[in-house]
Amino acid sequence: MPLLFSTLSTATRRRVYLKSLFSSSRFISTTSFALEYPLSHPIYTVWGSNTAVGKTLVSAGIAASFLTPTSTSPFKFIYLKPVQTGFPSDSDSRFVYRKFGEIFGHRKCNRTVFASDETVRVSAPAGELVLGSRGSVETQNFTKCESGFWELGSCDGRKLEGEGGEEVRVSELICKTMYAWRDPVSPHLAAERENAVVADAELLEMLKKCLCIGSDDGMREDEVGVFTLIETAGGVASPGPSGSLQCDLYRPFRLPALLVGDGRLGGISSTISAYESLKLRGYDVVAVVLEDQGLVNDVPLLSYLRNRVPVLVLPPIPADMSDNLMAWFDESYSVFGSLKEVMLSSYSERMQRLHDMPKKAVEIFWWPFTQHKLVPEENVTVIDSRCGENFSVHKGKYQDVMIQQFDACASWWTQGPDATLQIELARDMGYTAARFGHVMFPTNVYEPVLKCAELLLEGVGKGWASRSYFSDNGSTAIEIALKMAFRKFLFDHEEHVASWGSDMKGTHVELKVLALKGSYHGDTLGAMEAQSPSPYTGFLQQPWYSGRGFFLDPPLVHICDGTWRLSLPGKLRSYEEKVADMFFGSRDEIFSKSRDDSSLARLYASHISEELLVFSAENLSAHIGALILEPVIQGAGGMQMIDPLFQRTLVNECQYRKIPVIFDEVFTGFWRLGAESATELLLCKPDIACFAKLMTGGIIPLAATLATDAVFDAFVGDSKLKALLHGHSYSAHALGCAAASKSINWFKDHRTNHNLKTEGSMLRELWDVELVHQISLHPVVHRVVSLGTVFALELKAEGCNAGYASKYANNLLEKLYEDGVYMRPLGNVIYLMCGPCTSPATCERLLEILYKRLQEFGKEQSV
Repeated sequence: MPLLFSTLSTATRRRVYLKSLFSSSRFISTTSFALEYPLSHPIYTVWGSNTAVGKTLVSAGIAASFLTPTSTSPFKFIYLKPVQTGFPSDSDSRFVYRKFGEIFGHRKCNRTVFASDETVRVSAPAGELVLGSRGSVETQNFTKCESGFWELGSCDGRKLEGEGGEEVRVSELICKTMYAWRDPVSPHLAAERENAVVADAELLEMLKKCLCIGSDDGMREDEVGVFTLIETAGGVASPGPSGSLQCDLYRPFRLPALLVGDGRLGGISSTISAYESLKLRGYDVVAVVLEDQGLVNDVPLLSYLRNRVPVLVLPPIPADMSDNLMAWFDESYSVFGSLKEVMLSSYSERMQRLHDMPKKAVEIFWWPFTQHKLVPEENVTVIDSRCGENFSVHKGKYQDVMIQQFDACASWWTQGPDATLQIELARDMGYTAARFGHVMFPTNVYEPVLKCAELLLEGVGKGWASRSYFSDNGSTAIEIALKMAFRKFLFDHEEHVASWGSDMKGTHVELKVLALKGSYHGDTLGAMEAQSPSPYTGFLQQPWYSGRGFFLDPPLVHICDGTWRLSLPGKLRSYEEKVADMFFGSRDEIFSKSRDDSSLARLYASHISEELLVFSAENLSAHIGALILEPVIQGAGGMQMIDPLFQRTLVNECQYRKIPVIFDEVFTGFWRLGAESATELLLCKPDIACFAKLMTGGIIPLAATLATDAVFDAFVGDSKLKALLHGHSYSAHALGCAAASKSINWFKDHRTNHNLKTEGSMLRELWDVELVHQISLHPVVHRVVSLGTVFALELKAEGCNAGYASKYANNLLEKLYEDGVYMRPLGNVIYLMCGPCTSPATCERLLEILYKRLQEFGKEQSV
């Protein structure tokens, strides 16, 4: 039995609706990244600033402006109504179909038009009404579908012949209703009452198919003109069938918008609110049109919009409709003609921009980490927009289409929001910009930064950090951390400084860092000095580079041939036969604290002590002033997973020697590795840690360097010269702090992040274990790493096919682009990255696509 809302109490109805908002159908499915639609002709969405503002009249008028001129050139006009309630007594597509026929006959047009109206799926109650109205029509015209819908097997159609006689090619008016319900209420109520709920992803897939109507007959653009109009239901923020607001529901398409404003009393406010709701979600509003109610609402609207968007005024609808509005449509003819020209011009300008962007990009951009000689114009990716984790990418080489691609590199590891959080972030940032803009930070406090600092110290810094220092990006956060660590080291060893040939004010003490080979800590000069030699630090990149550190070769763990394995570095390789735990039955065994009592732990401790003694003997005037490491996984160094036992042992050895420890969590923080902080995985705590990237959900730059009280105290004194003299104009900027607060809270809330395990703050497994192991068994794969939101593999390669400069994976990546997966390699290392809220089903699909392409890649290599 369908759930009838009218029989429920107000409190119960509220609970049911709130449940629908947080149900799986509430959110746009991230598995829809194969969404594709044509750009070969204009497609517009008609939105209403409220209900009953005349959207369908406007749609009919636009259809008439395209199909009733005297020209005999064939034209195809497509009117789509995705969601219709009150059916069959109320049908907007049938209104447009019938009203166009009346206008056509009234104007005596010199062309022939075949007009049709079709309803694709109706709820069972609506279908029964249709059957009853048809009398003898047999039930086999209906096909019962899942989810409580019936699929209709027929449509109305007729040929409208103009005065010019029969044409060789007729024009077409195609009207189509996608989903219809009986009750004349909001779609989410009708769907619930009639037990016929349609998920967002299903509705979008149906819309995708309908959008191809205009380009599925092989006609060239010079043979036939095409225009598609999609009319929404109710107002901009009216709920759709699943409970999603329609302005959110249709965001994956981001089609240009025509807003039907309100000319009534209060219409200025509702029109502006609707406009702002669309802009907040990234829609382009090309025009506002409204009926004249004698209140001159267009004047303040034009003033508010500052003439950026045209506002067109339709004549008032007469009370006497005895002529079926024919006189009104005649009076409105010039307005609809102007509206038509605005939409065609806007479409033309948009397409010109999309086609020009690659050429302009290669002429004026200097891209980071890019050899421009290897990037021809046709290889430039034109990203029109993003919705959650999906890009909308324009492809115009052979035909103009907009396709969805999953952002599988998380836009340089910054992205984590689903489509809903993206809008929440936009809203909070808009509020914060309007409230604060940017304000000075030193000796000041304001709500966003205070809230952000509290969240950081209660979250990633819980149990060890007491201070948060804000900056603008990860590399700068590292520079600040190094300053903090070196001061702390000098403070702790003050009694020895004089014997080193200097004092706390001198410059003769040479401090270096202890770090790991394969590390990467950013591109600023100090951060580069703290990492081992790599392609990023070569002479052509940084002639000043001297590598002011002592770099240890770390042991690695990865999946090889279906098994987690430990790989010891050169100096420890001779001990492999004596080490018991070189293989692991599961990843959890690798992180187990019980390994601390193993012979391998003692071997690590002995090895680290010996290496530090060697450094001291060979560098009599230098001292290790800090340990810096990327906990668990080295990102830019090739997605290498370090044995956590080794890193934990290294941290313990350094802290025993009063060497401050820095965790570079710019990449690893905020559930990137499955835990809020990598300290939860390493089971040890730093003195200083750096965070950025995912902290703000990737919507705006912000970084934070967290430190203990002991580190902070090393800077406290009577002189300003003893303070940390470092800062940025945008330190702790309010917008970044607001975005960080929203993202952190979203990721750690079970109601918004369904991937959190109920018993704690860890993410559940996102990558299918069996499929991961299957990929590791593939003959072209050398190793695999799977942890949290990261899946990485290294292709077997030698010589110039291996390493950061390798182009070995390019063909494989091109195939993945075709599959809707956007990736950026690290040489012959490729990786998939999702967000903390991404569904395991999406991750599984990504792995399946990758495995299929690996199969093809393997066959190509074997030829």
